[in-house]
Amino acid sequence: MTSIFNIFVNDPIFNTLVFLYNAIPLQDFGIAIILTTIILKSVLLPISKKQIESQKKLQDLQPKIKELQEKHKDNKERQAKELMQFYKDNKVNPFGGCLPLIIQLIFLIAIYRIIIQISDAGFVVESQKLYSFITNPGNINHFFIGLIDLTKPNIPLAILAAAAQFWQTKMLMQSQPKVASQKDGSPDFAQIMTKQMLFLGPLMTLFIGIKFAAGLALYWLISTLFAIFQQLYIFKKK
Repeated sequence: MTSIFNIFVNDPIFNTLVFLYNAIPLQDFGIAIILTTIILKSVLLPISKKQIESQKKLQDLQPKIKELQEKHKDNKERQAKELMQFYKDNKVNPFGGCLPLIIQLIFLIAIYRIIIQISDAGFVVESQKLYSFITNPGNINHFFIGLIDLTKPNIPLAILAAAAQFWQTKMLMQSQPKVASQKDGSPDFAQIMTKQMLFLGPLMTLFIGIKFAAGLALYWLISTLFAIFQQLYIFKKK
C-alpha cells in the first residue's frame, strides 16, 4: 500500500516541488509549495466543481428535505426510503463531498511526508527519489520569503489558514436557504451540525498549523483560498 502511495502520490508531488523549486529564480520552497498547490487544485477542478455544485443543490433542497423528515418522523424506515428516493429524483448525492475531502487529506499527508523527508535528510534532496529529467538542486532553502521556516510551526500562518477555513464555511452557510424550525420544538440537528462545523473545521486547521510544519499550513491556506474563489465563481454563475 505504501509503495502505491509513493508511486502515484508522494513521488509525483515531490518531483513537482523540486522541479518548480529549480525553476524559481530565488529558489523559494514556499513559493514552490504554493505553485504545486495551485497545480493540484487545477487538476482536481472537475471533481471539486461537481462537489460544490452538489453541496449547493443539497442546501437549496433543505426545505423539502425538512418537510419529508417532519412528515415521516414517526417512521424512520419510511423516512429513510423517502429521502433516498428524493435524492435519486433530484440527482443529488448527500455524500458527494466525501471524495474531495479524502483526496485533500491524501495530498496533505504527502506534503507533510515530503517536508519531513527533506528535513531528516538535512535539507538535501535525495537523487534516488527524483525522475531522470529532474535536476537535483542539492541543498533546499526551507525558508519562505526569507522569513518563515517551513519545517517548524508558525502561529500567524496557522491563524490565516484557520481564518480562511472559517470564511469558506461561512460562505456555504450564507448560501443556505432558511429552514423552518421543528414543529414540536425539538432541536434541528442538521442546523446544529452545520453551526458546529463553522468552528470545528477552523479549530482543527489551527491545531494542525500550530503543531506541525508551517509548510502544511501554507498548503492548507492556498488550497482553501483557491476553493473560496472557486465557490464565489460557481455561486455567482448559478
